[in-house]
Amino acid sequence: MRLHTSLRLAAVVAATALLATACSSGGGDETTDGSTGSGEKVELTFWTWAPGMEEVVDAWNAKNPNIHVTVNKQDGGDPAVTKLLTAIKAGSGAPDIFQTEYQKIPTLVSSDALADIADVLPDGTKDHFAAGTWEAVTLGSDAVYGVPQDSGPMEFYYRDDVFQQLGLQVPTTWEQYAEVAEQLHTADPTKYLGTFSATDAGWFTGLTQQAGASWWGIDGDAWSVEINSVQTLKVAQYWGDLVEKGVIDNKPMYTPEWNAALNDGTQVGWLSAIWAPGVLEGNAPDTAGKWKMAPMPQWDGDNATGNWGGSASSVTSQSKHAKEAAQFIAWMNSDQEAVNILVSAGGLYPADIPGQAEALANPPAFFSNQPDFYTLAGQIAQTVTPFTYGPNVNVAYSAYNDEFGKATEAKKASAFTDAVQAMQTATVDDLKSSGFTVKD
Repeated sequence: MRLHTSLRLAAVVAATALLATACSSGGGDETTDGSTGSGEKVELTFWTWAPGMEEVVDAWNAKNPNIHVTVNKQDGGDPAVTKLLTAIKAGSGAPDIFQTEYQKIPTLVSSDALADIADVLPDGTKDHFAAGTWEAVTLGSDAVYGVPQDSGPMEFYYRDDVFQQLGLQVPTTWEQYAEVAEQLHTADPTKYLGTFSATDAGWFTGLTQQAGASWWGIDGDAWSVEINSVQTLKVAQYWGDLVEKGVIDNKPMYTPEWNAALNDGTQVGWLSAIWAPGVLEGNAPDTAGKWKMAPMPQWDGDNATGNWGGSASSVTSQSKHAKEAAQFIAWMNSDQEAVNILVSAGGLYPADIPGQAEALANPPAFFSNQPDFYTLAGQIAQTVTPFTYGPNVNVAYSAYNDEFGKATEAKKASAFTDAVQAMQTATVDDLKSSGFTVKD
């Protein structure tokens, strides 16, 4: 992850191609008989942490006896990335296929851990995915470093019963969200429309993505960092104002207190992602059938959302069978049979747009009161705005936890914008100290 690697990546990203969003049959419909040309059997290893992957692989192996895939379950997140990078550096022990969180792709590309599979992917593969999702695996270039598997488009979840009881309108703009938050808290000071969490950097990133921010980029032979962009500062100022007024809670998510608040009705709303029903079902079982989902409030009338979570399937740079591995990951993430298994056995929200209608025919059990749940979710998923991650996401996220932790304690809007500036400084300083060229 030094200067020469940054220059190599910059050269790749400089060859930017506009990405299509049209949906067609494409690569997912091209099922191989397992032939490798030479007739020899190919063995592929697949590192993944998602549930249900064994079932998907079993379906592939049954149809493709000459391209056999073996699942090797790993811990998710940073431990998996560290293990892969160690294997890449050692020159052996890396898998052929790796489940990669979107925000980790730049780090792995900069470390020469992922293969560019643009030339070996089945034709039409990218047509299955929204432009913003596809850009996450291309870094805005002609290179392709994976096939999207699941995504985390963000939506607004709210207690429909409480809204009806208090006569509240579902906000469609952020201005209205602030008004409803104040109306709710005034009517019942124990209730909040949501919370600002200083321990969920991915959540805040998704909010800024919806506003049009993109924190990293490539400018010639250098990385650019724009965490302190106008869009990010606008989002920080907005939430700082709400916290300072006291109409929004400022405690972290995923704590016993927050879980209880979801269940007892003191947390009436949650800006979350498509996987939220599973969390609500586990943390707020007494509220089944009382929630509804709506699009995120919008800033300027734009129809946009951000992502919170999601991953791709990538081929590693040490694989000796990149073509066969690419064929498998294209099938796994865009074939209807495979997508159905990802949903039924893995509980994932598939990134494959054409496959969603069949795989998601029924709403989540927790949202049985909203039959059009996945129809609406599919429309929202197509509005994810592009966002570029950089090679030191971990540093930016750590700075978020530190700086916004201080800001939520201070409960001052100015502290929220100060936190963004501190994140910018920490991220730029780290890139420079790591040997990257950074545009001032």
